[in-house]
Amino acid sequence: VTGAAGRVGKELVARVAAAKCFDVVRCATRGNADYVKSLGADEAVLFDLTDEATWRPALENVTHIFSSTQDAYIKQHMDFAKVLKEEYSGQIKHVVRISCFGAETNTNSYDPATHVSRAGAEIPLMLQHYWWSEECLIEALGKDKVTSVRGNFYMNHLLKNELESIKTKGSFESPLGACKNSFVACNDMGEAAAVIFQEGVERHGNKFYDITGPSPTSMGDVAAILTDALKTDVAKEVIPELHGKTIEYKEQDPAQFEKDFGPTRAAFFEYLQNGFYSRCSQDFYNLTGHRATSYFEYLTTPGAAGDTGLAELFSAQGALFTKGEDLFKDLASVAK
Repeated sequence: VTGAAGRVGKELVARVAAAKCFDVVRCATRGNADYVKSLGADEAVLFDLTDEATWRPALENVTHIFSSTQDAYIKQHMDFAKVLKEEYSGQIKHVVRISCFGAETNTNSYDPATHVSRAGAEIPLMLQHYWWSEECLIEALGKDKVTSVRGNFYMNHLLKNELESIKTKGSFESPLGACKNSFVACNDMGEAAAVIFQEGVERHGNKFYDITGPSPTSMGDVAAILTDALKTDVAKEVIPELHGKTIEYKEQDPAQFEKDFGPTRAAFFEYLQNGFYSRCSQDFYNLTGHRATSYFEYLTTPGAAGDTGLAELFSAQGALFTKGEDLFKDLASVAK
């Protein structure tokens, strides 16, 4: 399990460990061994996608891989896939990849040169890279050994850079405006992946699932739902200083957002403003037999890993971006 201590990985670890569907659950992590073992992992090994020396020890005797990579490391992920092809193609039986829908050319025929709402523009680079992250695994192992769980943007993700403002001002900013998007609960992504592993590659190989929330919400809706969640006893325990507080949404100037995080991330956010990510998918229901988790449910209900979405929101999990730093400034030079 790569990304084992992350927002999706932790849920996957807890679920497959409880289901006992593998002889050994090995978590590949950069330094969270005690935490992942508390979730039920049998082993924890050092793994760093930027350090190839850690790859082969982590892969020893591995037959199944849960693949989760931060967006900035697409080149390293593709290099990792090449190693799988050259050295482990006979050993690996199944890879479940965490990804995002929007630029794939296997289940759909998106043209990377054709933007959904702006003439003469390409599909945002990050979306193309999400497809590359699947495509390289298909090329490495064959399509019948690969399943992808393609999620919408994660609930809470867009608030991670606004926590200080939420705490001190009772408000957050985002450039999304009134557009509604079907943000997905991280726990649902982990549950979907766990079901896929439990039911096996025979059923889910060469399958690609779009996982979303049960209804689209605007950032104004997010503020209202977060306000309701802060009225609960869960909030009193997790973030007592905000218990009972009202949170407001303030629309941010897109140009300022681009200055804060760079043009690559800003281009992706345009797809969160034009309705592309508004649709809701039935795939989670078809995998699990129940509907996807609402935002209020996610915030106030513990997942299999034991924490609520409120706890996740105010933790370091998923805090990937810093205002003033462009993590993706070099991604345009990455080639397949």
